[in-house]
Amino acid sequence: MKAVVIHDKKDLRIEESPTMPLGAGEVRLKTAVGGVCGSDLHYYNHGGFGTVRLKEPMILGHEVSGHVVECAPDVTGLKVGDLVALSPSRPCGNCKYCHEGLANQCENMRFYGSAMPFPHIQGAFRQDIVALASQCVVANGLSAGEAAMAEPLAVTLHGVKRAGDILGKRVLVTGCGPIGLLSILSARYAGASEIVATDLSDFTLDMARKIGADVTINTGTTPDGLETYAQGKGTFDVLMECTGVAAAIAPAIAAMRPRGVVVQLGLGGDMALPMMQVTAKELDLRGSFRFHEEFATGVSAMRQGRINVKPLITHEVTLENAEDAFKIASDRRSAIKTQIKFT
Repeated sequence: MKAVVIHDKKDLRIEESPTMPLGAGEVRLKTAVGGVCGSDLHYYNHGGFGTVRLKEPMILGHEVSGHVVECAPDVTGLKVGDLVALSPSRPCGNCKYCHEGLANQCENMRFYGSAMPFPHIQGAFRQDIVALASQCVVANGLSAGEAAMAEPLAVTLHGVKRAGDILGKRVLVTGCGPIGLLSILSARYAGASEIVATDLSDFTLDMARKIGADVTINTGTTPDGLETYAQGKGTFDVLMECTGVAAAIAPAIAAMRPRGVVVQLGLGGDMALPMMQVTAKELDLRGSFRFHEEFATGVSAMRQGRINVKPLITHEVTLENAEDAFKIASDRRSAIKTQIKFT
């Protein structure tokens, strides 16, 4: 069984990996498609991010779909042949946060492809994977590529949920990488009346328009592009901040109306905030981290045709050429979501 293994920055190998035995409550999947995520790129390009560094070889990947090839006797609701989206989240179910219904804050979370703990938690970029049946959401009717988009979509659905009721609201999305673009789809799904998106790339802004943004602004070529929205006491009810970059925050905060909600999804590190404006405008600042129940919600929305992620899948490569996927995904001028085909 082949897997995509990172040893150090720019040291990616396709290696043989052992096939795991099937236990109670588990299913065996033949992996179909895996999407390259920003964290995967950090491991590939830099050997980690922040204080998180690779200390041993690790299988990458957490955005995957696959077909069920075997079920444990006690598994119900899944059958051989089903296409499933595989949630990478495996909360313990026993810590205080799990008991409080905050599974995404689990103290003992085992999230595929993470070098945060040691030994590292091996990822899902492998031809054969054994998973808990509870991680699998049936995705029949979708393409394998669409099903593999369930994880990043769930991130943005959780972000929109953190924003509260946005029906009829005006929403600003800063940053049009995969999370920003999926935030546009999620905000529209939740009933936003107007969506304005900003980025530094004309390519990603063009995609934002194609999937439903009402207005797009290149803040590189038009640095004062949000000034119109900042007149008076501001315009936007909700900010979905997807860059994690301090330079994007100040003009976005200035464009917020009083008692608006700022949702931080971008994970770029600690940032300076214009706290006087946050205070004077009585803005709510809310973090958003991972997801849980939104994973199944996203699969359902895609199956119902209410969210279309197909335009965001810009590139596909074979497993044998997996490293090309990381090189392609690193170029935001031409790629949104790059996926590896395992079958």
